[in-house]
Amino acid sequence: MEEWLQTSDYFLVDIIFGADDRIVIEIDHADGVWIEDCAELSRFLQGKLGDELGDYELEVGSAGLGQPFKVEQQYKNHVGDEVEVLQLDGQKLKGVLKTVDGRNFTVTVQEKQTVEGKKRPVIVDIDKTFSMDEVKSVKYLLAFK
Repeated sequence: MEEWLQTSDYFLVDIIFGADDRIVIEIDHADGVWIEDCAELSRFLQGKLGDELGDYELEVGSAGLGQPFKVEQQYKNHVGDEVEVLQLDGQKLKGVLKTVDGRNFTVTVQEKQTVEGKKRPVIVDIDKTFSMDEVKSVKYLLAFK
């Protein structure tokens, strides 16, 4: 599989071995996943593995929009996009994914704050930094405008 991935801009997100004799391979790409490429990878793997697959059913697909990110490259692909962060305490916040640095990422959120000289709270941009290991999930928010 690495051989096929190296010849494309796709990256591996996950391999799931199901109890129902299915192997599900999730791939992703900065510009989205095309069904033709999933079929090509499936044929490539079936050609390489042949009889080794045995009774397993091989399924190749996209990681899916709106699904939680699983690998660092998904975070990097969505810098500048609106995301939802589900924190360990169950709180959700929405903001724009600003940066990714190793396993850490920063999201710019809008919060109301009291500002000296203003009668009412104003909305300000606040950067919040998280570790990928210290949140339950992060996912891209589809915007239908």
